[in-house]
Amino acid sequence: MGGTKANYWKKNIRILIVLLTIWFLSSFGAAILFAEELNTIRLGGFKLGFWFAQQGSIYIFIILIFVYVRLMNRLDKDFGVDEK
Repeated sequence: MGGTKANYWKKNIRILIVLLTIWFLSSFGAAILFAEELNTIRLGGFKLGFWFAQQGSIYIFIILIFVYVRLMNRLDKDFGVDEK
């Protein structure tokens, strides 16, 4: 329990970088960069690249919000700065 501010922010930034990378890969990567390759796969009758561009990246973004909240609550608790 507890730690320094520098360690807290280092872990906080690491969480942000990982989650933003996932968001980038799902929204920009899957919907734009790899759309042609993904369009060879169909999901619910739609091409996968199109699906990611229209809906998939939004779903992933919402999931990432919940993951971020859970990870930050755990980090806050580990460093003793959580709201009790």
